[in-house]
Amino acid sequence: MTTVTRTPPAGRIHAVWTAAHIPAAGVSRRARIAALAIPLTVLPSSLWRIAVCTFHAPIMRGGAGSALGGSGVPGLPLGLYVILLSIVSELLAFTAVGLVSSWGEVFPGWIPVVRGRRVPVLFAAGPAAAGAAVLTALWTWAAISLSLGLRLDGRPSPVDAPLSLGDWKGLLAVAAYAPLLLWGPLLGAVTVSYWRRRRG
Repeated sequence: MTTVTRTPPAGRIHAVWTAAHIPAAGVSRRARIAALAIPLTVLPSSLWRIAVCTFHAPIMRGGAGSALGGSGVPGLPLGLYVILLSIVSELLAFTAVGLVSSWGEVFPGWIPVVRGRRVPVLFAAGPAAAGAAVLTALWTWAAISLSLGLRLDGRPSPVDAPLSLGDWKGLLAVAAYAPLLLWGPLLGAVTVSYWRRRRG
Protein backbone atom coordinates (compact mmCIF):
# COMPACT_ATOMS: atom_id res chain seq x y z
CA MET A 1 0.00 0.00 0.00
CA THR A 2 1.36 3.39 -1.04
CA THR A 3 1.10 6.28 1.36
CA VAL A 4 0.36 9.64 -0.24
CA THR A 5 1.90 12.54 1.59
CA ARG A 6 -0.05 15.75 1.12
CA THR A 7 1.58 19.10 1.52
CA PRO A 8 -0.26 21.09 4.16
CA PRO A 9 -1.88 24.33 2.94
CA ALA A 10 0.73 26.42 4.77
CA GLY A 11 3.46 24.50 2.96
CA ARG A 12 1.81 25.10 -0.42
CA ILE A 13 1.43 28.81 0.26
CA HIS A 14 5.09 29.01 1.26
CA ALA A 15 6.11 27.14 -1.90
CA VAL A 16 4.04 29.46 -4.13
CA TRP A 17 5.39 32.53 -2.30
CA THR A 18 8.98 31.32 -2.72
CA ALA A 19 8.46 30.48 -6.40
CA ALA A 20 6.95 33.92 -7.07
CA HIS A 21 10.06 35.58 -5.64
CA ILE A 22 12.80 33.58 -7.39
CA PRO A 23 14.88 36.29 -9.06
CA ALA A 24 15.56 36.06 -12.77
CA ALA A 25 19.14 35.76 -13.91
CA GLY A 26 20.94 39.08 -14.24
CA VAL A 27 18.58 41.13 -12.07
CA SER A 28 20.43 43.86 -10.21
CA ARG A 29 20.02 44.22 -6.46
CA ARG A 30 18.61 47.74 -6.88
CA ALA A 31 15.96 46.58 -9.37
CA ARG A 32 14.93 43.74 -7.06
CA ILE A 33 14.65 46.06 -4.03
CA ALA A 34 12.63 48.58 -6.06
CA ALA A 35 10.24 45.87 -7.31
CA LEU A 36 9.75 44.43 -3.83
CA ALA A 37 9.11 47.94 -2.45
CA ILE A 38 6.25 48.63 -4.88
CA PRO A 39 3.57 46.58 -3.04
CA LEU A 40 4.66 48.35 0.16
CA THR A 41 3.86 51.74 -1.40
CA VAL A 42 0.22 50.65 -1.76
CA LEU A 43 -0.16 48.99 1.64
CA PRO A 44 -0.54 52.05 3.94
CA SER A 45 -3.43 53.56 1.96
CA SER A 46 -5.12 50.17 1.74
CA LEU A 47 -4.87 49.68 5.50
CA TRP A 48 -6.15 53.22 6.16
CA ARG A 49 -9.17 52.70 3.86
CA ILE A 50 -10.00 49.35 5.44
CA ALA A 51 -9.66 50.78 8.95
CA VAL A 52 -12.00 53.69 8.14
CA CYS A 53 -14.55 52.10 5.81
CA THR A 54 -14.72 48.51 7.06
CA PHE A 55 -13.92 48.80 10.76
CA HIS A 56 -15.13 52.41 11.23
CA ALA A 57 -11.96 53.45 13.05
CA PRO A 58 -12.26 57.07 14.24
CA ILE A 59 -9.20 58.22 12.30
CA MET A 60 -10.85 60.16 9.47
CA ARG A 61 -11.60 63.87 9.48
CA GLY A 62 -15.33 64.58 9.53
CA GLY A 63 -16.16 61.11 10.84
CA ALA A 64 -16.62 58.02 8.71
CA GLY A 65 -20.40 58.15 8.86
CA SER A 66 -20.85 61.70 7.60
CA ALA A 67 -18.38 61.70 4.73
CA LEU A 68 -18.78 58.21 3.26
CA GLY A 69 -21.57 57.07 1.03
CA GLY A 70 -22.18 53.65 -0.47
CA SER A 71 -19.80 51.68 -2.64
CA GLY A 72 -21.52 52.74 -5.85
CA VAL A 73 -22.00 49.06 -6.73
CA PRO A 74 -25.56 47.81 -6.10
CA GLY A 75 -25.66 45.11 -3.43
CA LEU A 76 -22.03 45.55 -2.41
CA PRO A 77 -21.49 47.16 1.00
CA LEU A 78 -18.80 49.84 1.19
CA GLY A 79 -16.72 47.85 3.70
CA LEU A 80 -16.49 44.82 1.41
CA TYR A 81 -15.90 47.01 -1.66
CA VAL A 82 -12.93 48.68 0.07
CA ILE A 83 -11.44 45.31 1.02
CA LEU A 84 -11.78 44.09 -2.58
CA LEU A 85 -10.34 47.36 -3.93
CA SER A 86 -7.38 47.04 -1.59
CA ILE A 87 -6.72 43.42 -2.59
CA VAL A 88 -6.87 44.31 -6.29
CA SER A 89 -4.53 47.28 -5.69
CA GLU A 90 -2.02 45.04 -3.92
CA LEU A 91 -2.21 42.39 -6.66
CA LEU A 92 -1.60 45.04 -9.33
CA ALA A 93 1.35 46.38 -7.36
CA PHE A 94 2.68 42.83 -6.94
CA THR A 95 2.87 42.33 -10.72
CA ALA A 96 5.98 44.54 -10.59
CA VAL A 97 7.74 41.65 -8.85
CA GLY A 98 7.30 39.71 -12.10
CA LEU A 99 9.67 42.16 -13.80
CA VAL A 100 12.52 40.89 -11.63
CA SER A 101 11.37 37.27 -11.17
CA SER A 102 11.50 34.16 -13.31
CA TRP A 103 7.70 34.24 -13.95
CA GLY A 104 8.19 37.56 -15.73
CA GLU A 105 10.40 35.84 -18.28
CA VAL A 106 8.78 32.41 -18.65
CA PHE A 107 5.02 31.87 -18.26
CA PRO A 108 4.31 29.76 -15.14
CA GLY A 109 2.98 26.22 -15.44
CA TRP A 110 -0.51 27.11 -14.17
CA ILE A 111 -1.24 29.30 -17.22
CA PRO A 112 -2.82 27.14 -19.95
CA VAL A 113 -1.65 27.23 -23.58
CA VAL A 114 1.44 29.44 -22.99
CA ARG A 115 2.96 27.67 -19.96
CA GLY A 116 6.71 27.30 -20.22
CA ARG A 117 7.03 29.75 -23.13
CA ARG A 118 9.10 32.91 -23.01
CA VAL A 119 7.15 36.04 -22.06
CA PRO A 120 7.41 38.52 -24.96
CA VAL A 121 9.28 41.60 -23.75
CA LEU A 122 6.56 44.03 -24.85
CA PHE A 123 3.86 41.88 -23.24
CA ALA A 124 5.31 42.76 -19.84
CA ALA A 125 7.15 46.03 -20.48
CA GLY A 126 4.35 47.74 -22.45
CA PRO A 127 1.64 47.64 -19.75
CA ALA A 128 4.26 48.29 -17.05
CA ALA A 129 5.52 51.44 -18.82
CA ALA A 130 1.96 52.67 -19.41
CA GLY A 131 1.10 51.96 -15.78
CA ALA A 132 4.20 53.80 -14.56
CA ALA A 133 3.29 56.87 -16.64
CA VAL A 134 -0.35 56.91 -15.50
CA LEU A 135 0.48 56.32 -11.83
CA THR A 136 3.18 58.99 -11.83
CA ALA A 137 0.84 61.54 -13.42
CA LEU A 138 -2.13 60.62 -11.20
CA TRP A 139 -0.37 60.73 -7.83
CA THR A 140 1.71 63.79 -8.75
CA TRP A 141 -1.49 65.62 -9.71
CA ALA A 142 -3.14 64.46 -6.47
CA ALA A 143 -0.21 65.78 -4.41
CA ILE A 144 -0.20 69.13 -6.23
CA SER A 145 -3.97 69.44 -5.83
CA LEU A 146 -3.77 68.66 -2.11
CA SER A 147 -0.99 71.19 -1.57
CA LEU A 148 -3.11 73.85 -3.31
CA GLY A 149 -6.23 72.98 -1.28
CA LEU A 150 -8.01 71.55 -4.32
CA ARG A 151 -9.78 68.31 -5.17
CA LEU A 152 -8.64 66.25 -8.16
CA ASP A 153 -11.27 67.96 -10.32
CA GLY A 154 -9.79 71.37 -9.50
CA ARG A 155 -12.59 72.55 -7.19
CA PRO A 156 -11.76 73.71 -3.65
CA SER A 157 -11.51 70.92 -1.05
CA PRO A 158 -14.19 70.95 1.66
CA VAL A 159 -13.10 72.07 5.12
CA ASP A 160 -13.39 68.52 6.52
CA ALA A 161 -11.69 66.74 3.57
CA PRO A 162 -10.14 63.43 4.73
CA LEU A 163 -6.70 64.30 3.36
CA SER A 164 -5.59 67.54 4.95
CA LEU A 165 -2.71 69.13 6.77
CA GLY A 166 -5.08 70.66 9.33
CA ASP A 167 -5.01 68.08 12.14
CA TRP A 168 -3.61 64.68 13.09
CA LYS A 169 -6.37 62.75 11.33
CA GLY A 170 -5.73 64.58 8.07
CA LEU A 171 -1.97 64.15 8.48
CA LEU A 172 -2.45 60.42 9.11
CA ALA A 173 -4.42 60.11 5.88
CA VAL A 174 -1.77 62.10 3.99
CA ALA A 175 0.95 59.86 5.47
CA ALA A 176 -1.00 56.77 4.36
CA TYR A 177 -1.39 58.02 0.79
CA ALA A 178 2.03 59.72 0.39
CA PRO A 179 3.92 56.48 -0.46
CA LEU A 180 1.75 56.18 -3.60
CA LEU A 181 3.89 58.98 -5.05
CA LEU A 182 6.68 56.38 -5.35
CA TRP A 183 4.61 53.71 -7.12
CA GLY A 184 4.93 55.15 -10.64
CA PRO A 185 8.62 56.12 -10.51
CA LEU A 186 9.64 52.81 -8.93
CA LEU A 187 7.64 50.90 -11.53
CA GLY A 188 9.23 52.99 -14.28
CA ALA A 189 12.73 52.22 -13.00
CA VAL A 190 12.00 48.49 -12.73
CA THR A 191 10.46 48.50 -16.22
CA VAL A 192 13.54 50.15 -17.74
CA SER A 193 15.74 47.58 -15.98
CA TYR A 194 13.54 44.74 -17.29
CA TRP A 195 13.63 46.14 -20.85
CA ARG A 196 17.41 46.52 -20.84
CA ARG A 197 18.00 43.06 -19.37
CA ARG A 198 15.66 41.29 -21.77
CA ARG A 199 16.76 43.23 -24.87
CA GLY A 200 20.47 43.12 -24.03
